[in-house]
Amino acid sequence: MSGNPIRPTIPLDAPGKHHGFLRLPYSRNDSAWGSVMIPITVIANGAGPTALLTGGNHGDEYEGPIALQQLSWEIAPEDVTGRVIIVPYMNYPAFRAGARVSPIDQVNLNRAFPGRPDGTPSQKIANYFNDVLVPMSDLVLDYHSGGKTLDFLPYAAAHYLDDKDQQAACVAAVKAFAAPYTMMMLEIDAVGMFDTAVESQGKVFVTTELGGGGTATARSAAIATRGARNVLRHAGILSGAAETGGDSIMLDMPGDDCFHFATRDGLLHPLADLGDSVAAGQPIARIWPPDRTGVDPVDVLANRDGVIAARHFPGLVQSGDCLAVIAVA
Repeated sequence: MSGNPIRPTIPLDAPGKHHGFLRLPYSRNDSAWGSVMIPITVIANGAGPTALLTGGNHGDEYEGPIALQQLSWEIAPEDVTGRVIIVPYMNYPAFRAGARVSPIDQVNLNRAFPGRPDGTPSQKIANYFNDVLVPMSDLVLDYHSGGKTLDFLPYAAAHYLDDKDQQAACVAAVKAFAAPYTMMMLEIDAVGMFDTAVESQGKVFVTTELGGGGTATARSAAIATRGARNVLRHAGILSGAAETGGDSIMLDMPGDDCFHFATRDGLLHPLADLGDSVAAGQPIARIWPPDRTGVDPVDVLANRDGVIAARHFPGLVQSGDCLAVIAVA
C-alpha cells in the first residue's frame, strides 16, 4: 500500500454490502492517537467491473454527498454485478467544516494528487485514492458543483484526452449520466486534480457541475442520484433501465477565452444569467466600486458568442475571481 497509513475498517473485496470507514491516523492536540474517519460503503456481487463513486472532494459541494448517501442506502447486492465503492465525503474534514479546503492543513484536495503517503492529511487522502482505490476501479464518477462561490448549469463532463479511445469511453459514460447539459470541459489548471490522476491511469472518468451557492436543491439532488444510477447501468454494474430526464444539451469549452475574470474588487452587477445566450462584446457583468458613488463601473464583456454556463455566486468580487464561463452550444 506504498506506506500510506490509511486503512479500511471493512473488506474492499468481500461479497455483500459493507459500511465502514477509511481510518486516517491523525495526532492532534485534543486526541493524541486520534483518527479521521472517512465513511465508505462497498457493495459487491460476482464478477464484473468496479465503479468508484466520490463526493465531497470539496467540502461545500453537496449534490454528490446527497446522491451517494442515497445510493449506499438503497442499492442491494443482488442488484449489482461487480463492485461499487462509494465515498460520499472524500475530503471529510472539509465536508464537516462546510469549506472548500481542509481546515486541518488548508490543502485543496483536488489540487493535491497524486498526493504523498508521508504528507499532510489531505496529501495522504489523495495518495490513498491515487494508489489504492483508483487502480482497482474501471470507472470513476467524481461529483462537483459550484460550492459557495460559483453556480453552474447542471452538467456532466468529460475532458479532451490524448487517447481518443479513452476519451470516447468517457464521453459515452458522461452521456449515459443524462444530465440536462453535457460538457466537453476545459480546466484552467489540471495539475494536481483528481480528474488528471484518474485519466492518467487510463480509467473512464465522469465529473459534474450540478449547481452551486453552497447548497443543493431538490432538482440538483435528483439529477445527481439519477445520473449515478445511469452510469452504473451503462457500465453493466447495476440492474434496471436507464432513467432519462429529457434530451441533454451538448456544450463545449473550446478555449481559455471561455473564462472571464474580475480585474478589480467591487459590487457585482450581473447583466446575463445562467443559460442566457450572449454575443462577443456584449456586457455580461458590471463591477461597481465598493466604497463610493459617482465613479464609472467596469463592464465585463463577453469574449465570445455562447451560453452562460457558470457565474460568480456571491455579490462581492475580488480582482482575479472567475465571474463567468461562456460555453458553446
